[in-house]
Amino acid sequence: MEEIEEQDKREKRNVTIDQNSPEILTNTIYTPAFLREQIGKLMRVEFLIGTNNLTDRVGILEDVGASYILLRSIESNNLIYCDIYSIKFVTISASNPYSMVNTPMMNNMYYPRFSNF
Repeated sequence: MEEIEEQDKREKRNVTIDQNSPEILTNTIYTPAFLREQIGKLMRVEFLIGTNNLTDRVGILEDVGASYILLRSIESNNLIYCDIYSIKFVTISASNPYSMVNTPMMNNMYYPRFSNF
């Protein structure tokens, strides 16, 4: 029981925003502030690795800091810590992420490349 409570505490990482927060977390002209408004949404995030290698991750946006985002993997339910500076494209789903979990698309494990992305 204590292990579950400890895990719950660790996973409550949301950054508290107030008047003393840096502008990059409060003004939506900056990527972190814009992405903070998308917390809870399903998204595909594409990253530039090196000079010409794009890779992507799909998940539910859990948290955003000044230099990182946390995605909840829909494949494994693990948290993925992502460098915000290597993000090149973010595709945000208009669908409710929790309604998609039991769709045939999800059950057949096609989710890394959603057809609606």
